Amino acid sequence: MHIPDGFIAPQMYLPLYGVAAGLWAYGAKRVGRELDESGLPWLAALTAGAFALSFIALPLPGGASAHVTGVGLLAARFGLWQAFMAASLVFALQALLFGDGGVTTLPLNALAMGFAGAAAARGAFLLLRGRFPAAAWFLAGWIGLFLPSVLIALALGAQPLIAHDAAGRPLYFPLGWSVTLPALLIPHALLGLGEGALTLLGGRLMERLHARYGGVA
Repeated sequence: MHIPDGFIAPQMYLPLYGVAAGLWAYGAKRVGRELDESGLPWLAALTAGAFALSFIALPLPGGASAHVTGVGLLAARFGLWQAFMAASLVFALQALLFGDGGVTTLPLNALAMGFAGAAAARGAFLLLRGRFPAAAWFLAGWIGLFLPSVLIALALGAQPLIAHDAAGRPLYFPLGWSVTLPALLIPHALLGLGEGALTLLGGRLMERLHARYGGVA
């Protein structure tokens, strides 16, 4: 789902940068206030894992890719703001150091995967963890991957409507929703099953480690 530069019009990414900047500033304050020293190594380890996992990408038509993100596990274990800031850091480093995802598209990637995905994952986890803990972990992983694919498909498919020349030819991403929605949603719905399984395994492992060593938020 890492969108490269040149696919999103300034009419979209400039306002998104404003939204993302505000959320990053607020998120930095929340994380600094809420994260204690005992939880920091665990968050750092999961962030490094998300960094590595999201490099394993399956190319999709139109310049996008399918990959797991680890956002569901981060959100379920640590909460929305820690997951959002960790994911944003991962996407920024990948864009700046490795060209995986664009600088102009960073706010869309961060908001779709890091914020919306984390919010949905955290909500699903909190809703189900009391009665169905295994389902809570699994659904957090699945929806934390699938919802961002919906948002990114909508954003890409809107580009021909947002930016085009006098003749109606798209200036950026040329394909509409009839292509982007099935191209992104179908593979990510399936890949989400794998992310859900990884989230369940990772969550159960962290619960056991927490019971033994403590320190996991």
